[in-house]
Amino acid sequence: MSDIHLDQIRKSYGHVEVLHGIDLELASGEFVSLLGASGCGKTTLLRTVAGLEAATAGRVVIDNQDVTNLPPERRDIAMMFQSYALLPHLSVYENVRFPLRMRRIGTRAEQDQRVKDALETVQLPHLSDRYPRQLSGGQQQRVALARAIVSNPKVLLLDEPLSNLDARLREDMQVELIEIHRRLGLTTLFVTHDQEEALSLSDRVVLLNAGKVEQEGAPEAIYAEPATEFVSGFIGSANILPAKIEAGAAVLDDGQRLDLPMTDRPDGPVSVALRQEDLGVAADGAGLMAKVKTRVYLGGRNRYVLTLAGQTIRMLTANEVVLKPGEEVRLAIAADRIRILDR
Repeated sequence: MSDIHLDQIRKSYGHVEVLHGIDLELASGEFVSLLGASGCGKTTLLRTVAGLEAATAGRVVIDNQDVTNLPPERRDIAMMFQSYALLPHLSVYENVRFPLRMRRIGTRAEQDQRVKDALETVQLPHLSDRYPRQLSGGQQQRVALARAIVSNPKVLLLDEPLSNLDARLREDMQVELIEIHRRLGLTTLFVTHDQEEALSLSDRVVLLNAGKVEQEGAPEAIYAEPATEFVSGFIGSANILPAKIEAGAAVLDDGQRLDLPMTDRPDGPVSVALRQEDLGVAADGAGLMAKVKTRVYLGGRNRYVLTLAGQTIRMLTANEVVLKPGEEVRLAIAADRIRILDR
């Protein structure tokens, strides 16, 4: 196991800078997710760690060795691509053995044992003689993971490895990745645009925005305490409403008031973040007045789109809550679930 240290990583393509001086450290054995929308720079950063992209400036240090100018094969890392990149003319066994052959790791007997161990780790020893075309998407993904871990790399890099799987397989593989990481303890850097994957898999989440780190922290912390409007809107898709602080309350644009717990914020403009799942229909006729626009049935629950203080918001409820388009309702939210952000 090894740690990773990124020091002021910058990457430009011509006059366009896509990474703006990123500092990041991974402890030995830590699972860290790079989360962000398409084009935010997360894959570029991952490829820079791998040596597939040369940093314009900055340093990449792995296990206390400066590898900034070393080629990928000398960094002792393994990378799993979104496409899996399995070789179609090789069997499962030979695909997994391929990096050992290329890097001349071990004797043939040692290679055989490593391949066997890797396939058992991903629960596919019975498919060693098959070819990629004979495998399902989930099985191909497991083979690619076995190939990545077979050489016992210092660092495991995963580039959106679950994005090509259907919903049920993705859930299964999330559990599989958690269990494999727990068993092997590899230092892992995982790229995803899916907040659920990042929150469920990671020891720490690093949210990127336009080539910069917007916020990083433990999944629970970054979800509960978003530092900016961007984080609040991206993690959990909170509703963001303009308001102003007046005498210990947040006053929305239409004059409705949200009483706040003890706050030392001075009076002035702010943004109020209300998570969809924290909103509910008030039972006592109090609360914020809103108007229902649309109901979206999600199977186990409903998502309602409403208008509140001139803004479109969303609310998640149990199926028992039935509201009709055009209906005016009172919304309740616990004071300790309200997040006040700098505008």
